Amino acid sequence: MGTHGSLLRGLESTLRSPMFEGRFGRLFRGLHPASFGTTDTETSNNLMALGQHMEALPDDPHDGADEEESGIPALYTYLGQFIDHDLTFGPEGSFQQQRDPDALVDFRTPAFDLDCVYGRGPGDQPYLYQDDGKRFLLGTAIGGGGDPHAVDLPRNGATPARALIGDPRNDENVIVSQLHGLFLRFHNRLLVDNPSMTFEQAQQQLQRHYQYVILHDFLPNIIDADVLNDLKTHGQFDRLKLSFYNPKNSPFMPIEFSTAAYRFGHSMIRPGYRLNDNDQTLLAIFAPTAEKDLRGKDAMNPMRGIDWGRFIDVDRRAYGDDKGTAEEQKRRLQFAYRIDTSLVNPLAHLPPNVAANPPISLPQRNLLRGWDLGLPSGQAVARAMGVPVLHDDEIFIGKALDKPAGVDVPKTITEVGQALKTDVFTRNCPLWTYMLAEAMQHRAKVDIPVVGPSGQITTPRLGPVGGRIVAEVFLGLMFGDSSSLLRTDPTWTPASGADYRLRDFVLYALGRPPA
Repeated sequence: MGTHGSLLRGLESTLRSPMFEGRFGRLFRGLHPASFGTTDTETSNNLMALGQHMEALPDDPHDGADEEESGIPALYTYLGQFIDHDLTFGPEGSFQQQRDPDALVDFRTPAFDLDCVYGRGPGDQPYLYQDDGKRFLLGTAIGGGGDPHAVDLPRNGATPARALIGDPRNDENVIVSQLHGLFLRFHNRLLVDNPSMTFEQAQQQLQRHYQYVILHDFLPNIIDADVLNDLKTHGQFDRLKLSFYNPKNSPFMPIEFSTAAYRFGHSMIRPGYRLNDNDQTLLAIFAPTAEKDLRGKDAMNPMRGIDWGRFIDVDRRAYGDDKGTAEEQKRRLQFAYRIDTSLVNPLAHLPPNVAANPPISLPQRNLLRGWDLGLPSGQAVARAMGVPVLHDDEIFIGKALDKPAGVDVPKTITEVGQALKTDVFTRNCPLWTYMLAEAMQHRAKVDIPVVGPSGQITTPRLGPVGGRIVAEVFLGLMFGDSSSLLRTDPTWTPASGADYRLRDFVLYALGRPPA
């Protein structure tokens, strides 16, 4: 077993690395692990201190618009979490597994096949399905959100009541739990609307709609348009444009993706959310007791059904800014926070059931995890990719606000190093932090999907390093899957047209007509 900052098993063989193909591996095997001190203790302390600078000041959940909002509806944050659970599932049963990517095993197929929903199918896991062996089992009715057909996930009779689903992580919080429920309902509605449809046909239709949303809605919302356009030929994604991730045999999950690039979603999390009209509490993502926050892993509070118009633009609502009424602010569409180097304060104080071991700060955990697995610096990866390298005075730590003032003015990585009395981050930024800082340099205007005069928000999007890694892994996995949309019918569009988006997916699952 290696030590902190040393080469881990398999890294010394860069020409025929055992991690070239497998469940977990590396994109840039020839790059040296980044170090942030002369000793393990010094490196750990420096990363912990940088993580503290990436924690926002305490901010209670609140109604109404604020400067950190991205203009991207909040449900995209949790679609990102759902996608992650569809791609990877690596329980870490030993310290060796936590530190060595060659020892990691992904128990989830690295494909967008919804095995987190379907499990191993009705033949092997019949308890996930109804007696007909085609439709999913649904849970008990829940209210509060205005959806007359809202239901909890199916659960066992234990205490706490565990969800009977393909991936238990999709019951981690009440938002992703109810999003998972929409996938179950979408599948079931396909079979109701098409009585002659087989289980396999319904499964394929759900997979196609899901993959279409990923390609044409999710990725464009989070990745700079120029990055995505560089991967297209005549408007279509082109496998020949993939330069860094194009598995020749079995697909693998790059740790540069899973440990750095795809953790951009942590910065999009709000401190709390309002679920519906009837539950008067604006729920924090974490609170001293689970009853007062969004944690799952038990039977759903019967009044916590989601009003989906608060999370995705299934209907048009007033913006709910500081000029709106209190009622407009409570009922407004909530937006994800911006992709930047600032995470909301509750993520700096994870509860014991989420972070059993120190540190309890998510930014610190992410930084230490990247070091444990020997990730190279952001600058080293940028040079290897042949894209412009950010200067230290372009790497900002803090919120990507339009008009920051006072304590909200972000510091450069140089200023952070000066405050910590160290130069270890000079031209040597941790990969995860670098990708978030890079997004702050690539902003795009987005229309705010609300009723009345809405204007635009200028929001950060993943750039040439972070965006390219995320896009190439997504596309590479789809091109590597013989049953995926990009392999079977890349020009396919849903029946409602090419403008099909996440909102349309939600509306169909709810049994409502298109917007």
